[in-house]
Amino acid sequence: MLQHPTSGNPPTLTVGQLNREARRLLESHFDYIWVEGEVSNFAAPSSGHWYFSLKDSGAQVRCAMFRNRNQHMRVTPANGMAIRLRCRVSLYEGRGEFQLIVEHLEHAGAGALQAAFERLRDKLQAEGLFAPERKRALPAEVRTLGVITSPTGAAIHDVLTVLQRRCPAMRVFLLPVAVQGEAAAGEISAAIARANRWQAAGDVPFDALLVTRGGGSLEDLWAFNEEVVARAIVASALPVVSAVGHEVDISIADMVADQRAATPSAAAELLSPDQRERAALLLRLEHTLAGRMRQRLERAGRDLHYLRQRLRHPGQLLREQAQRLDELEQRLLRAQRAQLREQRGALALLENRLRSRAPDTRVRALQAAVGQLEQRLQRGMQQQLRGANSQLAHLSQLLDSVSPLATLSRGYSILRDAQGAVVRDAADVACGDTLEARLARGELRLQVLGTQ
Repeated sequence: MLQHPTSGNPPTLTVGQLNREARRLLESHFDYIWVEGEVSNFAAPSSGHWYFSLKDSGAQVRCAMFRNRNQHMRVTPANGMAIRLRCRVSLYEGRGEFQLIVEHLEHAGAGALQAAFERLRDKLQAEGLFAPERKRALPAEVRTLGVITSPTGAAIHDVLTVLQRRCPAMRVFLLPVAVQGEAAAGEISAAIARANRWQAAGDVPFDALLVTRGGGSLEDLWAFNEEVVARAIVASALPVVSAVGHEVDISIADMVADQRAATPSAAAELLSPDQRERAALLLRLEHTLAGRMRQRLERAGRDLHYLRQRLRHPGQLLREQAQRLDELEQRLLRAQRAQLREQRGALALLENRLRSRAPDTRVRALQAAVGQLEQRLQRGMQQQLRGANSQLAHLSQLLDSVSPLATLSRGYSILRDAQGAVVRDAADVACGDTLEARLARGELRLQVLGTQ
């Protein structure tokens, strides 16, 4: 706050200072408050913030809800929507505009909840999620049941009481969740997904899931009307039974579930067989089994008597088999002797053919041809060597005739200057130059005394 002096004129404020002081006064005077009204002029720019006006029949006020607050809201404002805000009173210094900074918003009244219920119901129905052909049948016997509800509510007590009476052998796993409040829908959908993961991993062999809670108002049951819960039930690989509220209460969860029960107790009866009915069924099955066993025994006795009459003495069978064995032995010996004779004849024929085609004569002819070829090769090689030597001598003579060494041997020499160039003209050197002379044997270093 600006301090006013005790004497003299008060200080002059800028517009920014004035707006800043007004904002501080408003924010320090008002704590969080709830305000209800109708939305108008709603805007949602790319920044993610929401801006709108809240009005009633006599006034309106500007509102701002920033992205870090609105991104978790289940309700998106729309023009004409009646809403209820939890907000702080403030002032936008840049324009000197009185406004509300919104922290939370929700529909105003049960009528808004009913409208939201009907919108979601119509949306899911249009997608075919309520169709009977989409829903799965419950297993014939539920041995392991997952119950998703509050651990302290009346629903879990009713379910366990009925199951203990009707089917005490059933295994029941409680997946505790909140069944009302802002976090309830997220916890319920997460519990459904978690149960499916356990089932898929083999950790808990669930046969079905029960999503349930006791009765209450529409606001109390609202978590079971959330889209996230409906989607989780539809996505579940396990059959889901929904029992939300009293018999007259119908939730979105009831509509998408594979089976709906009017109450938690009714759901427990639906999922469990009556042990008395099972005992009566077992007794009937026992009588049926005993009668069929007597029939089988009587039929087996008649078959045994018939087979005894047809049964022959094993000694007779052994004698017949021994005789049959002797016959087979004689046949085998005759077949072996015939096969040996046939094989010997074939062997003799092959030996004759092999002798007629013996390779000795051909080998000797080939050896003689190889000897002749070796002699011809040696004569050809000697003739080529003599020709090559004669040609080499002739080429050596030609080379000697053009070689400069032969010229040097007749007393001539080759002169080169200091750069190694051959001297052909006396004009190319001067007095005092040093020259090298290449002789037939050795070299000389010469100095020019004069030229002509």
